[in-house]
Amino acid sequence: MPAELQKAFRPPEDCSFCASVRTVPRLARVNPDDFAADYAYTGRPVIVTDATANWTALDRFDYWFFKRLYETYGSGPRAESCQFFPYQTGLRNIQQALSLPPARVRYEPGTEPWYFGWSNCDPAIVRVLREHYGRPYFLPPDSENNAIDWVFMGGPGLGAHMHVDNVRLPSWQSQLKGAKEWILAPPPECLYQCEFLSVVVQTGETIVLDTNKWYHKTNVLPGPISITVGAEYD
Repeated sequence: MPAELQKAFRPPEDCSFCASVRTVPRLARVNPDDFAADYAYTGRPVIVTDATANWTALDRFDYWFFKRLYETYGSGPRAESCQFFPYQTGLRNIQQALSLPPARVRYEPGTEPWYFGWSNCDPAIVRVLREHYGRPYFLPPDSENNAIDWVFMGGPGLGAHMHVDNVRLPSWQSQLKGAKEWILAPPPECLYQCEFLSVVVQTGETIVLDTNKWYHKTNVLPGPISITVGAEYD
């Protein structure tokens, strides 16, 4: 079913998930049991500030890291079949996205801005990426990450348009470089009970959000190229 029809025919949400939400709290040293009770499956968004403390991804990941990785592992049909999000760039696939001219990658004057995302459904690539980050420590003990991770990368002034996802589970996204504003909107049936929210996720922070419930858009803020990784969890 086309995406617009999926939205039109989706069942209405119980607005209790957002009725009392006025802000997105920032937490550290989170107990997984407390997280499970208060946030994991409730639909309430939260930012955890210390989940990436021991990850090497913050230092290692940049555009050139992904370019080398896909030149090594990403030429097979499995990598080419992974989902790609071009947003406003006109790019057709991850191979094209990782072949930008160096001047455009560096956002030199006169070059076009860029922002795109993709899923990593190739096991060889997932193994390399997960050497540099792991399952966030605050997730409930009996939960697991999805086998497919996402990456979103790009420069200031761009981001994802307002949308709601059609995935199975809630998810987390960790900001590895740069900073990104998230604008959250309740579903239409909850507009009179719930509030719009805006929050900035800084480098090293992790936002947890049920993107099946909250409509959301993102804006990369001025500064370094933004890189985020994330996954669903059950």
